[in-house]
Amino acid sequence: MTRQNVFITAIILTSCLFTSVTANAQGRGGGGGRGGGERGGGERSERPQKEKVNSIQNDDLGFVQTKTLEEIGGYKIGDAARDFELKNVDGELFSMSDIEGAKGYVVVFTCNECQYAKIYEDRLITLHQKYASKGYSVIAINPNFSESNEKENLAAMQKRAEDKAFPFVYLADEDQKISPEFGAVRTPHVFLLDSEMKVQYIGTLDDNAKSPNAVKVSYIEEAIVALEKGKTPFIDVTRAVGCPVTVKE
Repeated sequence: MTRQNVFITAIILTSCLFTSVTANAQGRGGGGGRGGGERGGGERSERPQKEKVNSIQNDDLGFVQTKTLEEIGGYKIGDAARDFELKNVDGELFSMSDIEGAKGYVVVFTCNECQYAKIYEDRLITLHQKYASKGYSVIAINPNFSESNEKENLAAMQKRAEDKAFPFVYLADEDQKISPEFGAVRTPHVFLLDSEMKVQYIGTLDDNAKSPNAVKVSYIEEAIVALEKGKTPFIDVTRAVGCPVTVKE
């Protein structure tokens, strides 16, 4: 083989090697190929867009979010809530109007057995201790009350209130009339009313049910502070996270 033939053969082999390497690189997703799109832009296009700031995500705990307010009915922001008369764990009847000098009412639908309700019990106690003296008392209502359910009847509620030393009232929605009026579908589900019993905030307490130490935003506290300043809450609706309310037949 002449020197010229050897040189030509070397050029051909080099060209083939370069073509093979380039094709393999493109196949792995380099450049604008399909592989690159699936790992980058393709993933973003398939992932649902995040909702506005007034929603929360706790999917790692398997939490279930509520439907929209339009779907569940009940009070909307600005609606005037009707006062009620429900039995407290002390056996006495209680109404919101019983609280003298109230600037607002933190109405929370909760229960004994829901794990999410249990997670938030200590935070509700702290909330009441912090704001009741300022005119914003926590009013806990059990929408799952049933005398035939030994875990959610009055005796069970009394024991729960005693064991946890609830500083707030814990009421039984015996006929399950109040929770539908408010539109409560989860436990816990929070409704902040102003001094005129108009609804100013609906949703969850904060942005982290998993850990109180990891809370970045307490929606209910921000709403209370806004009312204290004579303003409306910047975030007035979030999605309640918890167990579905048990609807009586």
